[in-house]
Amino acid sequence: MARRGFAILFSFLGFALVVSIVGFTAMYLLFGREPAVPSNSTLVLKVGGSLSELAPADVVGYLRGSRTPTVRGIVDNLRKAKIDPRVKAVLLKPTGFESPFWAKVQEVRDAVLDFKKSGKPVYAYLEYGGDREYYLATAADKVFLMPSTPLDLVGVATYELFLRGTLDKIGAIPDLHRIGQYKTAVNTFKEKGYTAAHKEMDESMNRDLYEQIVRGIADGRKKNEADVRTLIDEGPFLPEDALSAGLIDEVAYEDQVDDKLRAGEQRRHLDGDDYARVGLSSLGLNKGPRIAVIYANGTINGGRSGYDPVNGPVAGSDTLIDYIRQARRDSAVKAIVLRVDSPGGSASASDAIWRELVITKKERADRPLIVSMSDLAASGGYYIAMPAQVIVAQPSTLTGSIGIFGGKFVTGGVYEKLGARIESTSIGKRAEINGPARPYNADELTKLQEQLQSFYDQFVEKVAESRHSTPEKIDALAQGRVWTGRQAKQNGLVDELGGLDRAVAIAKQRAKIAADSDVELVVYPPRKSFYELLSEQFSGSGESAQSAAVTAWLSANLSTGEIDALRIMRGPFAMFRRGEPLALLPFTFVR
Repeated sequence: MARRGFAILFSFLGFALVVSIVGFTAMYLLFGREPAVPSNSTLVLKVGGSLSELAPADVVGYLRGSRTPTVRGIVDNLRKAKIDPRVKAVLLKPTGFESPFWAKVQEVRDAVLDFKKSGKPVYAYLEYGGDREYYLATAADKVFLMPSTPLDLVGVATYELFLRGTLDKIGAIPDLHRIGQYKTAVNTFKEKGYTAAHKEMDESMNRDLYEQIVRGIADGRKKNEADVRTLIDEGPFLPEDALSAGLIDEVAYEDQVDDKLRAGEQRRHLDGDDYARVGLSSLGLNKGPRIAVIYANGTINGGRSGYDPVNGPVAGSDTLIDYIRQARRDSAVKAIVLRVDSPGGSASASDAIWRELVITKKERADRPLIVSMSDLAASGGYYIAMPAQVIVAQPSTLTGSIGIFGGKFVTGGVYEKLGARIESTSIGKRAEINGPARPYNADELTKLQEQLQSFYDQFVEKVAESRHSTPEKIDALAQGRVWTGRQAKQNGLVDELGGLDRAVAIAKQRAKIAADSDVELVVYPPRKSFYELLSEQFSGSGESAQSAAVTAWLSANLSTGEIDALRIMRGPFAMFRRGEPLALLPFTFVR
């Protein structure tokens, strides 16, 4: 009887597996083909969400295509539409950005401005008039605002979370130490409020970002910057007030915008998700000499790349080193672009990636190495950028943070409050140096400081060598201080301002590829085939299968802000070895 029950169970599971495979295959055949693009189309681009660098590496993500928006996917849609005679106009719909950063928004805005060189019109419709959404919309020829939504143009505010009071209440001691007065990652746990250096740094970055926003709005709306500053101080605006101030062109609902844009023409709407399935090569793009684009996306750590449900993408040093070696060994690759979107992380993992890039630079001296910085390329993220001949950043990229910190959380007091006690047995003078029961003693602290100072000195010396400067000058710019991309260029830490396309253009120039010649971008990580992803899905392997349940639960039950708070309260040490030196960006809430 039991044997018969097992047979029925296994038969049922086998049937379910076959049905799932057939279903996924049918979806692939349905959605994997290129769509028909009607002539006289208006491309509708919804831009919002987290604006990831890479699409999820799972079956659902594969089938959804650009429904999980990536920066490159949006830029490529605009590149195609620029030369596609079937696309007559673009309707841009910023829908609400989840990320607190600005560089990816600037990259999309640059792509909109480039599309406009075709002479085709761009319209923007705002259902929500937030600051990032409006900043992007000002690149359009005409801006429409929904009648019931205000235009929330109010300036830039930064919020920092300080947990020292909470840790005191539970008996935890943040025994953390840093090199650099601006290395403020430890302030989250050690301070109850801003230090003078921390406040100075935040004010400086906010001021620079504010000026970038003012300049962008002034250019887009054809106003002078003084008038834009005055208007920002008067915000937020009711729709009719935004119209009177010349910040928008019309107040209308989406269906009214559609009627206005058609104006009697038989123009068809082309959804951006569908257009993403039109291959670049079908329009003559992404052909020619090969340039490798290696994505360093997420917190840098040892081992393989993956996904942490709370902290997000993890850039594993083993994975990145494999990609670098593959690109180096590919004789058809004429240049390498490292695309960095990382707050840094493990100092040793960052150093291992740096070393592999240095080897690549020496072994293939004829092959340009260029870095393109996204939202974040700071601390360890800047460390791995150093070997490049040219570093390109967006004006609002957060970079620098040349500094180091380390230490431990002493949790013995927490256990004591719960009636428990930690006792140890050890052999060796410093066997308990990273133990959780007590703070560092004087001897242990001297050893930790020695280790941190050594890495900091190496960091500064390597920056000085790569930037053709001196350690003394770099030390003055370092001290853990975070800069915007524009500030970093002024300080000599960055060479050019722009996005990935600017980095590719520089790579072409240095590789002696004609400026008007297109190139094939060979992307690492390579996109897996449908059948590879399907195999991983059912075998339970792969980063998406391992963390999908936790990620889904967090997304379903917590807001983005709550997940950010959980990430900060969980601390930077949960991902790393106890006592490991960290080259990691400070934690910041923006807006």
